[in-house]
Amino acid sequence: MTQMEDAKKGIITEEMKFIAEREGIKAEELRKNVAKGYTVIFRNLVHDWVKPVAVGRGVRVKINANIGTSRDIVNVEEEIEKAKIAMKYGADTIMDLSTGGDLDKIRKKIMRAVDVPIGTVPIYQAAEEMLVNGKAIIEMSEDDMWNAVEKHFKDGIDYATIHVGVTKEVVEKMKRTTRLVGMVSRGGTFLAAWILHWEKENPFYKDYDYLLELAKEYDVVLSLGDGLRPGGLPDAGDELQMSELYTLGRLVRRAREFGVQTMVEGPGHVPIDQIPMQIKIAKVATDNAPFYVLGPLVTDIFPGYDHIAGAIGGAIAALNGADFLCYVTPAEHLGLPTKEHVRLGVIATKLAAHAVNLTRFEEDYKKDYRMSLARGGLNWRKQFELAMDKERFDEIREDRPTSTEACSMCGDLCAIRLINDMLKR
Repeated sequence: MTQMEDAKKGIITEEMKFIAEREGIKAEELRKNVAKGYTVIFRNLVHDWVKPVAVGRGVRVKINANIGTSRDIVNVEEEIEKAKIAMKYGADTIMDLSTGGDLDKIRKKIMRAVDVPIGTVPIYQAAEEMLVNGKAIIEMSEDDMWNAVEKHFKDGIDYATIHVGVTKEVVEKMKRTTRLVGMVSRGGTFLAAWILHWEKENPFYKDYDYLLELAKEYDVVLSLGDGLRPGGLPDAGDELQMSELYTLGRLVRRAREFGVQTMVEGPGHVPIDQIPMQIKIAKVATDNAPFYVLGPLVTDIFPGYDHIAGAIGGAIAALNGADFLCYVTPAEHLGLPTKEHVRLGVIATKLAAHAVNLTRFEEDYKKDYRMSLARGGLNWRKQFELAMDKERFDEIREDRPTSTEACSMCGDLCAIRLINDMLKR
């Protein structure tokens, strides 16, 4: 039985009880949202050491951190360290996007190293195995694709990005549509190229019911991938993006009939003024399925600072209904992120999520309230205890010593100290 099937029968599962207690919400409300497909629970039936996490209506906005090897850099231990750093600074889930080395071993080692839900993109492995065997990616067979999916599900991954919406029809539209950046989704591009080469339908779309059967067997959440997300601001909201989105909406409804949990992935690069509209369109098109966004990035001309561009877009997206933020690191568009890039990316995205969560959950707001009290009282010890990044707090304080109880920017000119002293007279 999947979480959705249990929820439809009125059953509150142990995972629902655990999440409800953690979120500070009523288990019955969570059950209702899971039954409708408005909320999903990450917890593969064989991933028995994971702490389940919920994404969607009625729960906090969550964040994901991507890690993984590349064909150029294969260092499994460093990727495990990145996963632990991501968890330390607030990542709710980890996606292993490895494309180099022994992918089965890497995935299993990462899963054993952490206790948060793990997501993957199975077609990456199918494509990599082609290259390892001296073949072109487009030489993948349908069996190669399905075998990768089933292998990941059996290994216990909790959610998987499957680019089901990259259909033969939308690929034909690409020939008639001008895009500045083209396709930026790796998984989506693999499938589009395969479709163009073989002149066949996307196997995941053609045999979608079989995908649902596999997902149902392990209760894997299907993350319906945005293979045609905009990779640059001028492409945002174009015919290709919207065509895929409406296809995904139909597939969400089909999955719900099967009792399979689904969420939908979104953009991408979007001008800041278009974000509210895009989120609302996505929610209507997918009947309020949980929405998972990369960023979105609100500008294209700050490479090295895309974690900030993504956090700005993420906060606006979450405020308007996005449920799950995928982090962006300073290395986006430039290279494989380092451990420090992971830390900065997680912190920026966690900040964006928290900025919205504190408007919805009293306990989250209380954290900021307590920090305000500590600042008003110049209580540096308490400020340190409440800080999300304590190392950074200490680093700046120690680097700028002061002889007063105020910070070194104001010193004896501290506004808080001056007015407090005057009010005491």
